[in-house]
This record gives sequence, C-alpha cells and structure tokens, in this order.
Amino acid sequence: MITQVKFVSITVADQDRALEFYTQKLGFRVATDQPHTEGLRWLELKIGGAETKVVLFKTPGREPGGFSNVVWQTDNVQKTYEELKARGVTFIQEPKTESWGTSAIFRDSEENQFVLSSK
Repeated sequence: MITQVKFVSITVADQDRALEFYTQKLGFRVATDQPHTEGLRWLELKIGGAETKVVLFKTPGREPGGFSNVVWQTDNVQKTYEELKARGVTFIQEPKTESWGTSAIFRDSEENQFVLSSK
C-alpha cells in the first residue's frame, strides 16, 4: 500500500537560482545534489522535519510559472509571512483569515505561485 508522498517536483527554469531561493529564502536544506541527465541535476530538498521532499527540476517541454498545486503548511501564517517577506520573498496575497484558516500566496524565483496555509 502507498504510505506517503516521497517528493513533489517543482518545475524550474534555472536550477541554481531556484536552489538559492529555496535554501536562502525558505530555509530548506539540500538532501541530494547530483548529476541527472545531460546538463541537469537532481536537486532534492528537505523541509524541516517533514519526510516529503521537494525536487527542483528542469522539465523538458514544460515551463515554470503560474499557480502551483503545492500548498505549504505553517503553524503561524502571519509570522511566517513576516519572516519570508523580510528575506525578500514576494507575496501576491497578504495573510487572509477565512472560516477554515489563514493563508497567503507567494511567488518563487521561477514565477511559481504557492499558498502558505495554516493547519
């Protein structure tokens, strides 16, 4: 049986630029950085204590950008928003509280958009 999500892959145009964004601005840590195929690397990142990893991958024929189906969870959206904004992360929606919880939307270095959400 399936037990968990091993990794999610995020399409990027520039692996070095994306790696800098995800490690320096979001605080992720490199789990694997190795050659993959011609001119590409397998960049796998760890998020805090989570088991699911993030892969920054250049996908031939697929361009990055736009709304992503990946939603990042945090214990405190407002606090995380303030910390990330101070690090230079661009938010396209400030924290907003709804009946189901709080969320904000930010953009990465590759123009991908993600929701930052409470539990």
